[in-house]
Amino acid sequence: MKINNKPLSFRLSQVALAISSAGLYAAVPLAVAEESAQQSGMEVIEVTANRRTQNIKEVPYNISAVSGQELENNQIIDASELLRNVPGITVVDRGYRNSGTVNSIIIRGINVDSGAAGDVPRSAVPTVSTYVNDTPIYANFILKDIEQVEVLRGPQGTLYGSGSLAGTVKYRMNRPDTDDFSGSVNFTYSQTEGSEGDNLSGDVIVNVPLGDSLAFRANFGKIDNDGIVDYTTLYELQPVVYGAGSVYANDEGQLTPVPANGDIATGEPVFTSKEDADTVDIDYGRVALAFDLTDNLNFLLSYQYQSDETGGRRQVTRGVHWTESVDDARVPTEYGEYENGAVVLEPSERDVSLTALEIEWNLGFATLTSSSSSYNNDGEALSDNSGFYAQQKWFTGLYYGAPRPIAIATRGYEEEAFVQELRLVSNEPVANMDWVVGFYYMDQDRKVYQDSFMPGYQQWANAAFPWWGIMGDFGMVYTDNDFHYVRDESFKDTALFGEVTYHFSDDFRATVGLRTFDNESDNDTVLSLPIWPFLGDSPSFGEDDNDTLFKANVSWDLGQSTMLYGTVSEGYRRGGANAVPLDGSLEERPEWQQYFSDSITNYEVGLKGYLGDNNHGYTASLFLMDWQDPQLNTASYWGFFTVANGDSAESQGLELDLHGYLGDDLRYVIGYAYVQAELTDDFYAPSSVFAENPEYLVAEDGDELPLTPEHTLSFSLDYTFSLDNGWYWITNANMYYQSESLNWYGDASGPDAHPRQMEIDAFTLFNASTRLSSENWDVSLYVKNITNEEGVTGAVTQGHMGTDPSESFYGNSSKQYISLPRTIGVSATYRF
Repeated sequence: MKINNKPLSFRLSQVALAISSAGLYAAVPLAVAEESAQQSGMEVIEVTANRRTQNIKEVPYNISAVSGQELENNQIIDASELLRNVPGITVVDRGYRNSGTVNSIIIRGINVDSGAAGDVPRSAVPTVSTYVNDTPIYANFILKDIEQVEVLRGPQGTLYGSGSLAGTVKYRMNRPDTDDFSGSVNFTYSQTEGSEGDNLSGDVIVNVPLGDSLAFRANFGKIDNDGIVDYTTLYELQPVVYGAGSVYANDEGQLTPVPANGDIATGEPVFTSKEDADTVDIDYGRVALAFDLTDNLNFLLSYQYQSDETGGRRQVTRGVHWTESVDDARVPTEYGEYENGAVVLEPSERDVSLTALEIEWNLGFATLTSSSSSYNNDGEALSDNSGFYAQQKWFTGLYYGAPRPIAIATRGYEEEAFVQELRLVSNEPVANMDWVVGFYYMDQDRKVYQDSFMPGYQQWANAAFPWWGIMGDFGMVYTDNDFHYVRDESFKDTALFGEVTYHFSDDFRATVGLRTFDNESDNDTVLSLPIWPFLGDSPSFGEDDNDTLFKANVSWDLGQSTMLYGTVSEGYRRGGANAVPLDGSLEERPEWQQYFSDSITNYEVGLKGYLGDNNHGYTASLFLMDWQDPQLNTASYWGFFTVANGDSAESQGLELDLHGYLGDDLRYVIGYAYVQAELTDDFYAPSSVFAENPEYLVAEDGDELPLTPEHTLSFSLDYTFSLDNGWYWITNANMYYQSESLNWYGDASGPDAHPRQMEIDAFTLFNASTRLSSENWDVSLYVKNITNEEGVTGAVTQGHMGTDPSESFYGNSSKQYISLPRTIGVSATYRF
């Protein structure tokens, strides 16, 4: 990271602002207050939220910015930790295994899905859009060599289109610099509570000028973490052997549970364990080439990649298993603090890459920007589904009560897209007006698949039932593959957008914006039961949609240090095709055939400004979000992954942040949000074709939206000591609190509680670090989660995927998503 060419005093003014993961700065558009704030030590930040480069203090809505320097200073490389302290935002922390599969960011409580989702990309796109520079992609890249992260709360439909229903998170990467050769080398070592091993990571950043108009920049890094969670109730496995010519030969060599005493027909499973199973191995990097053809025309070509491999989940099981016996009777045994009850290991792998070409041409009256990009994001994971089968009573009801019940699923996704955006942004006001106009095009293809297996089932059934050999005469195929699903989706989005700001005076201005779009989506789905191949179907469906989104904003400078703003904005999330069969053995109701777009109208008023001698900044906002036709990711009766539309929901609340200096060297940040999010009508979904009522009740009017705590609070302090030898000592302490929330809809206890429901306890996380810094060196000692709080943010519950000894399933597939346990580490960075 290029910082050593700047005066040390300037660099350390930034260091003093290095606050935990919050990094919140109010936006005040007053030149006098800005100048005074700068003189008091407040940093000036530029953002690109309005598709133009602006001082953050000139943006008349709720936006936060976190600099790459802050991320580096606080050893933040993951989005869940970064966003946790931004008021109004919560994150379901699924760990590295699932963090790149499902976007888990929730802004202002806009979420209707349970914590159980996470292994398969959802049919409905997320409610929060994420961008890497100008490319809309959710890839959860490791946060290295970042210039800045911008968080926009509330719908951003006019400028950011479909998916920005609740807000947008934008990652701005560092550009190559033609002025100076520079770089850095970092090494970090840490240990995490519950692990017998170590966490190692390192990265190298280099910036190389290749002339006055050409520069190259690259960063490469690796993360190698030993695991934390022990898988304590694993089945011992062995390859199944059938022999050449056997009708079972298609499963030859597949791993199958070892039977006790070698008795295939009646032997129970033999259990084993693996400590620290959730290992993490990540390689990542980015290369970029910048070329300034003239003073007014420049090009930026970049390529970014990441490869992930994990050995299991950083998720723990609460409750009991039945793998131990006393006097030949099985007894319940509690799981330990960092134990998972799956009966098979659950590794994953993922490869993602992004290539982009950005061209910027200053035409004098305006700047024309072209952004062309393409990305590929592929991943696959093995999941233990045994608990789900057990809770559905399928092992006994459908599979004759196998004594070693096991159900595993290989789940994966392949996504690729091409994105093109052109926009023209005015450079100076003409006739008191600023404006932005643009064109957007996206062509996206995505494949999601799942194959489910019951390893060893055919081997057991053949040994247990003398008549099993004649099942082939009734159409059965001798395979352990009992479920096959493929969903091929294509999506095209074409849009025109624009915003105009009219300055009525130096103190009062108004903005209106529009986005008109046309979408096309197609879905080809295959669902089959390979063991019974005549039970299957391959439906297809397509949908077109078009609409226009609106935005209006006014802002008024009430004095030299205060701005009042009001916004009405619309957000939109595209609909799509569920593609379910309408006849045949897997017939579904026609209401499942497609799902419709949902939308939000956001009403917001806010006050921003400075206090005292302009060395304290604040932002306060009130919001009301009216959500129509919310999309719920679910499954149909026969197991098709589908989306259902509800009727309406609502989120309202307030967001506050206060930041500044207490003296010359002590920096503080306080962030708070109150969110009340609930359904405002009953939520129904289509029922099975066998049901008398065509719909069933999912949730009731007034139910709290899942995974949304009412209260979140963050607080951070930094103190900078100036030492006599040219070094500086910076100490930071910060905390984060969120109140209790629900994993699903309805009551969390009692006979009517849904199997997916549980109350998620409130928790508080404390972190601290101390750092020695000079012109070329940073050496840090840090502790994350000092009190080792469990910090659960979501769950797959016992009622959904738990243990069931009546099904001979003695493990437990339920799990809770915990925060990173206490981690103590040291980090050293050398800059050149």
